[in-house]
Amino acid sequence: MPLIRNPILPGFNPDPSILRVGTDYYIATSTFEWYPGVQIHHSKDLANWELVTRPLSRKSQLDMRGDPDSCGVWAPCLTHDGDKFWLVYTDVKRKDGSLKDTHNYIVSAPSIEGPWSDPVYANSSGFDPSLFHDEDGKKWFVNMLQDHRRRPRSFAGIVLQEFDPSVGKLVGQKKNIFKGTELDLVEGSHLYKRNGWYYLLTAEGGTAYHHACTLARSRDIWGPYEVHPQKHILTSKDHPHAALQRAGHGDIVETPDGKTYLVHLAGRPTTQERRCVLGRETSIQEAYWEDDWLFVKNGPVPSLYVDVPGERDEGEYWAEQRYTFENGLHKDFQWLRTPEIERIFNTRDGKLALIGRESIGSWFEQALVARRQTHFSYDAETAIDFSPTDERQFAGLTAYYCRFNFFYLAVTAHSDGQRELLILTSEASWPDGKLNMPLADPVQIPNEGKVKLALKIRGRELQFFYALDGEELKEIGPVYDASILSDECGGHQAHGSFTGAFVGVACSDINGTALPATFDYFVYRPVQFQADGTSVYFN
Repeated sequence: MPLIRNPILPGFNPDPSILRVGTDYYIATSTFEWYPGVQIHHSKDLANWELVTRPLSRKSQLDMRGDPDSCGVWAPCLTHDGDKFWLVYTDVKRKDGSLKDTHNYIVSAPSIEGPWSDPVYANSSGFDPSLFHDEDGKKWFVNMLQDHRRRPRSFAGIVLQEFDPSVGKLVGQKKNIFKGTELDLVEGSHLYKRNGWYYLLTAEGGTAYHHACTLARSRDIWGPYEVHPQKHILTSKDHPHAALQRAGHGDIVETPDGKTYLVHLAGRPTTQERRCVLGRETSIQEAYWEDDWLFVKNGPVPSLYVDVPGERDEGEYWAEQRYTFENGLHKDFQWLRTPEIERIFNTRDGKLALIGRESIGSWFEQALVARRQTHFSYDAETAIDFSPTDERQFAGLTAYYCRFNFFYLAVTAHSDGQRELLILTSEASWPDGKLNMPLADPVQIPNEGKVKLALKIRGRELQFFYALDGEELKEIGPVYDASILSDECGGHQAHGSFTGAFVGVACSDINGTALPATFDYFVYRPVQFQADGTSVYFN
């Protein structure tokens, strides 16, 4: 059977938690500030994956208004106890500085499609929670433990406590069962049991270029835990030219015939600056057991090509996606933070109507609807109908990472009411969040009529285009450096920016009059360029 090429979930899909129920595999990944929360993909063969649900979809489960960039939903853990599905997750309200606010919750559902329950609050002592169902019926909750005093570390270890579903809370003693290795920053824990051993898989080293999966085991769930002979069963930290970098934060699954696989996050850096525009993606590795220790095949460095039960169909990945809105918003799209979608968009009359709210980059209520960039090179296109009256009303097409990193071709108006096209860019502007000045020269357009907006990304180069009714697309503005739409430029550098590049449409009315913009369609067209054709791409 042909080998498949990693990643298995391209684009922003980090912190994978994998589960098999019968012959069905599921992977849950982090969504951070993007709504609805948590992506769950399904597969029958570990090669072909389909997005089936985002379970945190209502206000009672998740409201991220005010959550800063790269906060929100971190590191979900998806499990099944033989009766129903369980999902645990963190809603991070503050991450920068010494203090963090990290609230951990548990939801459950009879099937993967739901209905998913309202959340049960667990604790706020750290993040990356996980739920383990032991053979005796007990449920154990683990999460990393934070210590703002750094005595001796801010990532103080992995804390264990029993969860009692009958009372809906953590009960009994809690104990720090594993303080990690000298690599530090222990997080992302998962518990397993096999052959009388409890195994604790953790992530260490931070989520940049020293990331790793660390394995430890104990005969007693409370420890002590001995560390794997290799310490780190998966890492790229000592191999800067490996195709998959930043490898870590993994989870383990067994096939029905007893084979073991490890899923993990990884990045594929581009340019000499090593920028991961597609964010942290989900990859998979073959693994095997020897002397009751798990080893990654050909590890600890992750393999680009892996043998899995299935053969991947590449056709859908490379197909042009033309989205229309007669049947609502396609599942590929998300928006930012708010559960009250009626305040920011609707799809009445077969079009996508965005309701002008706060400015692009707002952490509270902005009308921005976008999909992941899943290819290094692509084209995007839309048609907009928008009648602004001044410069505080603007709407259009955006390539977006966060408030500090975006490119935005907007229909707006001058203070005299004359409509124009204007490119707004914020290029690695942390901590100020300023637009790059001077702006490119505006282009006047008629005050009425639809405008076609488009962009082209080839590797690191981004070019905008526009066309009036009946005209061909023409270039507008200079060529921009699209590689800044990456974790490494996201505002807090690689250890603090955790999402990936998106492309979509936005509408702002900072006059406060909620002026809407309508979009007829949205096209995302993958392009096979040198970046996708090689294992590593430097330019």
